[in-house]
Amino acid sequence: MAQRSARTSAPDPDKPSAFFLEEERMESSQIVRSGVIFLTNKECPWRCLMCDLWKNTTSGTVAAGAIPRQIDFALRTWGEGGGDLQQIKLYNSGSFFDSAAIPPGDYPAIARKMDFAKHVLVESHPRLAGPGALRLRDLLAGSLEVALGLETAHPGVLERLNKKFNLTHFVQAAGFLRKERIAVRAFVLVNPPFMSEAEGLEWAVKSADFAFSCGANVVSLIPTRAGNGAMERLFKAGEFSPPRLSTLESAVQSALALKKGRVFADTWNLEPLSSCANCLEPRRQRLHAINLAQRDLPPFDCPACNGV
Repeated sequence: MAQRSARTSAPDPDKPSAFFLEEERMESSQIVRSGVIFLTNKECPWRCLMCDLWKNTTSGTVAAGAIPRQIDFALRTWGEGGGDLQQIKLYNSGSFFDSAAIPPGDYPAIARKMDFAKHVLVESHPRLAGPGALRLRDLLAGSLEVALGLETAHPGVLERLNKKFNLTHFVQAAGFLRKERIAVRAFVLVNPPFMSEAEGLEWAVKSADFAFSCGANVVSLIPTRAGNGAMERLFKAGEFSPPRLSTLESAVQSALALKKGRVFADTWNLEPLSSCANCLEPRRQRLHAINLAQRDLPPFDCPACNGV
């Protein structure tokens, strides 16, 4: 925490910090329009080493009714443009089931805002995936999916990330959710700190395999990025470097080859992963196309960098 930069401003508790529309391939293979809303709420109580999500959080619990108002703000802004939405993702820079972040008293109002959605996704720390998930599931008109931040299945590195859970906790959380008819998504880091680039690729695939073995329907591969102060310090010490774009591409290819579930590459802010302006956008588009097709596609042949 001592490595953090100062907060620039206090976020508006009645507006989400960000929201946008995207496409996603569902388990049925159907491509649907999804609404993604980054909710503004109290900072997560865990202090994960690589996290910079605290930048858009509040210092205290938001007032009752604030979260439903944030959702309504995004839905109103989308208007007719979001009229065919089938899936909503509610990300809150922490855990939806943290009562200090999302007031449980707001669950019914949140569910009513989502009554048009066939599928709702929220995120949670594995150790908070419990009764709150059952309550939300029972309030929703559609199905529920919970995204768990596994990050890595490497026990030693996982401990050093300060996630405050171990692999047994993840197994238990995923098993509980699947038993209760709640789908599971796992977030996996590509090239977390304390690994070489080759180890980062190897463990991204191993971690995806582990998540699928625990019952995850989806694995989202997220390139580890700097930006919170601590990661910059590790970079200077030679203990972290962002993965190359080719490493992310290889991780997606290898995880898809497992044929155990859907694999999505996080295509946001890929600029730090590539030094070649000639091929960055075509390769981003290729990863997006792979996300939708769920199969490997021919690489972009870049004469400038040879796809490094």
